[in-house]
Amino acid sequence: MPMHAVILRARRVWLLRSLRPLRTAASASPLLLIAAVLAALGCSSATGPSLPTPSVRETAFVDTLEQRTFAFFWERSDPRNGLTPDRWPTPSFSSIAAVGFALTAYPIGVERGYVTRAQARERVLNTLVFLWTAPQGDGQSGITGYRGFFYHFLDMRSGQRFNQEIELSTIDTALLLGGVLFCQSYFDGADAQETRIRQLADSIYRRVDWKWAQARPPAVSNGWYPGRGFIQYDWTGYDEGMIVYVLALGSPTYPVEPDAWDAWLREYQWGQFYGQDYVGFAPLFGHQYSHVWVDFRGIQDRYMREKGIDYFENSRRATYAQRSYALDNPMGWSGYGPNAWGLTASDGPGDTVLTVGGRQRRFISYSSSRGASFTEVVDDGTLVPAAAGGSLPFAPEITLPMLVAMREKEGDALFSRYGFLDAYNPSFPTDVVPKEGRVVPGRGWFDDDYLGIDQGPILAMVENYRTGLIWRYMRRNPHIVRGLKRAGFTGGWLDQVPASP
Repeated sequence: MPMHAVILRARRVWLLRSLRPLRTAASASPLLLIAAVLAALGCSSATGPSLPTPSVRETAFVDTLEQRTFAFFWERSDPRNGLTPDRWPTPSFSSIAAVGFALTAYPIGVERGYVTRAQARERVLNTLVFLWTAPQGDGQSGITGYRGFFYHFLDMRSGQRFNQEIELSTIDTALLLGGVLFCQSYFDGADAQETRIRQLADSIYRRVDWKWAQARPPAVSNGWYPGRGFIQYDWTGYDEGMIVYVLALGSPTYPVEPDAWDAWLREYQWGQFYGQDYVGFAPLFGHQYSHVWVDFRGIQDRYMREKGIDYFENSRRATYAQRSYALDNPMGWSGYGPNAWGLTASDGPGDTVLTVGGRQRRFISYSSSRGASFTEVVDDGTLVPAAAGGSLPFAPEITLPMLVAMREKEGDALFSRYGFLDAYNPSFPTDVVPKEGRVVPGRGWFDDDYLGIDQGPILAMVENYRTGLIWRYMRRNPHIVRGLKRAGFTGGWLDQVPASP
């Protein structure tokens, strides 16, 4: 199927709607209106119109972006234990979520010819052996995880909890498991190494005690500290935590009950932002992370059935809303425009208030809240390539041109050895020494680091956009299928796959 044909389809569940949603779709993208009309006329929902074929320039850019971003995970991860740094070149601990993205990257490297299958297999096996054999326990130190979960940050050398302020993280473990299960499905050969990969992946997943993590049932807690107990917050309301519940519901050993999904849905907020109606969450990573491994196209839970869309469409709307926000630019930041937008968790110039153009401006450092939606706006003028890169499959007609233009306009200051550096801010004054990163005369602030949890969605979603690789394999994974079905998802590809016992 052509590169773009898998992106925007005439989905029947979206098409049986009234004229008002069609007008909304048309204002966002004429292609979506065409898809709706075709489906209303009875055209197959699997053969909606393709977007224009990428130009030679765009194709060359995507090739370069994938190869360089893959190199971050291949070159910076420790080949012995598979641990991936949270960031580079600044010395850092390992992020267990970044390890999940690295595991997702290795099969992509095989398919793209960056590494051989044997090379990737060895790296994956080393990583899984480490994850399975690393010490687990309830102690304060000298351990890597507890009850199958892993600590958020690990020491790059020892692989143990980085310090006593680091939590046992349910979401970061879930992002790790996304990569683990992708490798389980991808490495399907009969040889001893690939058999061992599948066995280890299954053991690592089955060991996770999701029931224990329900500190306030039926919801799953954000995490836990030895000696202090569970974090007081649970995963409820729409954000990146959707993957937590899919995996917890799919567990063959310690599954949560379907009422956990009801608890997750209970705090959803449906609203409108810049002409888009969708479930809100301000940073775009919340609309991307779960989609790295789960193909939400054409499948719906009860909430989305009521709204007449799917989560893929929801993420498309969130992407369009952010672009429209940047075009309006209500805070008057420099550089925003049709090819310069995107807010998500990222680095920033530092926590400081400066006078810029006679106006006081507040800049911030790393923020997981950076974003824009009807739920909240956290915007200090910092733009993040991963915001568009991780949304590439949802709206390639606006994300791909923006990424190309961003690379061409900003050059090596933003796009270098491993693809896009994490962020930049055209509004930051160049006569001020930033607390982090650097300034480029006449152009603003630029980050010095690549972040694993931003590199990961870029690489994975570029490949999903081009070939659907991760989605294709994960649609076969019995744990993912079981989790989705127990959450109440139906329709599309999911109805064609029997749930495993």
